[in-house]
Amino acid sequence: MVLVFFVWGKFRYDVVAFSALIAAVLAGVVVPNDAFLGFGHPATVTVGMVLIISRGLVNSGAVQLMTKHLIPPLGSTTAHVGLLAGVGGTLSAVMNNVGALALLMPAALQSAKKAKRAAALLLMPLAFGSILGGLVTLIGTPPNIIVATFRESSAGEPFGMFDFTPVGIVIAIAGILFVSLVGWRLIPAARSEGGAAEPLFEIENYVAELRVPEVGESIGELLRDVEAVVAEHEGIVLGLIRRGHRIDRPRGTDKLEQDDRLIVETGSEGLDGILKALDLKPAEADVSSTDLMESSELSVIEAVIQPGSRMIGRTALSLRLRGRHGVVLLAVSRQGRPRGDRLNRFRFQAGDVLLLADDAGRVAEIAVDLGCLPLAERETGLGGGGRAWLSIGIFIAAIVVATIGLLTIPIALSLAAGGMVLLNIVPPRQIYDSIDWPVVVLLAAMIPIGGAVTSTGTSALIAGSLLALTEGMPPVVLLTVVLVVTMTLSDVINNAATAIVMAPIGIEIAGRLGANSDPFLMAVAIGASAAFLTPIGHQNNALVMGPGGYRFGDYWRMGLPLEIVIVAVGIPMILLVWPF
Repeated sequence: MVLVFFVWGKFRYDVVAFSALIAAVLAGVVVPNDAFLGFGHPATVTVGMVLIISRGLVNSGAVQLMTKHLIPPLGSTTAHVGLLAGVGGTLSAVMNNVGALALLMPAALQSAKKAKRAAALLLMPLAFGSILGGLVTLIGTPPNIIVATFRESSAGEPFGMFDFTPVGIVIAIAGILFVSLVGWRLIPAARSEGGAAEPLFEIENYVAELRVPEVGESIGELLRDVEAVVAEHEGIVLGLIRRGHRIDRPRGTDKLEQDDRLIVETGSEGLDGILKALDLKPAEADVSSTDLMESSELSVIEAVIQPGSRMIGRTALSLRLRGRHGVVLLAVSRQGRPRGDRLNRFRFQAGDVLLLADDAGRVAEIAVDLGCLPLAERETGLGGGGRAWLSIGIFIAAIVVATIGLLTIPIALSLAAGGMVLLNIVPPRQIYDSIDWPVVVLLAAMIPIGGAVTSTGTSALIAGSLLALTEGMPPVVLLTVVLVVTMTLSDVINNAATAIVMAPIGIEIAGRLGANSDPFLMAVAIGASAAFLTPIGHQNNALVMGPGGYRFGDYWRMGLPLEIVIVAVGIPMILLVWPF
């Protein structure tokens, strides 16, 4: 049932996982005293610390130092794609891969514009490259951390920081070479043609100045009621002019007065409806919205809604974007197509691109607070070359200490994260904002369930079924089946949940065969991260969907052959490095 709810996607995966944990306790398959041990599990702590350290590397400018001059607009599409995917893969080997993509996507869009190249040719390869890079180290992606802890329960010792590297780096290189040489050519022509990356929005509406007449039915109307009427005619109230002074953020409780002028952005048909419904008169002249944006003090940005944003499933009206957050929603684009119908009632999804405006110059900051990623270059927050090298030094020291065995990885990374906080590289107010709490709750809830999969005999049942299906075949066939099944699950449910479900099954299969469990755990680690067939398989896939203008069915065109490449390269490498 958990897998069904994960695939359905109606409820957030952390809510599903926590509900499943409580249900498992009530059903007696998880001991009550063990129900919340996952919140203190080393895997959960390690994921949280990696996210804080990633924020520190960004804040200090360390990541920008590596990327600022590494992504020029190259003449060759193959070289351009290869460079972006390679840099993304390199960064995601040492930091959260979603964070790596978030840093590189604005630079990718800018370089696409300079090179007069469609953004769709670059963004999917960049997303795939950043996912592939996570295979290289223990901290590259949560599935690696989870698999390492399962290995400790089966073999008495977890995988180390670089135990994933021999297999992971070969797969990552092969995958990045594929997307660079072949993969980008498989993107549908409708998305990849058209030359330079075009703006996602061409606002065809107009900004009209509408006057309240001396005698009219609208005098005394509350502004919030007026805004509701304007919204019904697919328009937005941008401001109010009263006695010669413009008010860009009027209160909803303000009442319209004689000779007030409303600044309204709408289409020609909507304008006519607003004039009649509110008994208003046109002012002297109307101007295009583009002219207004250039001449007024409004700041306008494009931003993409990230997975996990509190905007998902809600509307601009329910979020009270204008009243509570002070931003105006000017337009929405989904899968590359502008959506202009009743914007206040448009229900947001991850990957939607929004055109937002405000008059206080804080629109980018507000977008981030709402869970969006601004699609523009951003200046480093705390900057400074000294801090950049200091944060890099702290991170490297933690890796070295953990690698030589002086401290466990969770403790070493906790010290590094604490050092960055004490040095104000990560300000205290950013500590909790840095952590992806839905992922933490998912891990904490699913870890006891993963234990129950073993203790109740579920993993033995599934392993026995797979062994029966492959009876008489060599163990390498079963290893391939485990990899393919894990990859398939990861395309439709969260990769961390996939690793928790499949790791006990891999261990059980190895035990039934009398073989080493390491190759099966490595297959689970690779398969859990290899989610390339759908935009819902990985957060990075969802993030590039809107800015790249991709459709749901575009991903498998590049993703399916990429997964075949991963199987073809991964199985021999696993057997070479981790034999049965």
